[in-house]
Amino acid sequence: MTVERVGVSFEPELLEKFDDLLKKKGYTNRSEAIRDLVRKSIIEAHIESEDEDVIGTLTIIYDHDVGDVTNELQHYQHFHLSEIISTTHVHIAKYNCLEVLVLRGKAKSVRKLADHIRAIKGVKHGELVTTKSTI
Repeated sequence: MTVERVGVSFEPELLEKFDDLLKKKGYTNRSEAIRDLVRKSIIEAHIESEDEDVIGTLTIIYDHDVGDVTNELQHYQHFHLSEIISTTHVHIAKYNCLEVLVLRGKAKSVRKLADHIRAIKGVKHGELVTTKSTI
């Protein structure tokens, strides 16, 4: 693999903070950290588009005794078979469950699905994390 060399200028205070962050995260050099930041920015720009293909996870915590949350979650999962490719369910307390759904599809569709699931009565918290489906 060939690489191109580029120069980057930093104010001294910013470079000091950047170097501290690199040490905390375990980077051995600035170049790899900068490449990771660039990759992350490119991926974020990609997934902001509504028509791009994304893959990700929706992690939710819900109280299984509130309303009809369990049945509603099952309904959404069966209705969205093409977008929900896997689920993992964990009992974390007497009434609370954690569920991780692996999602794939167009960014707009995945975000809409996640929003609907988070809005179900009984869902206490939900976090969607997406990335490009091809990197």
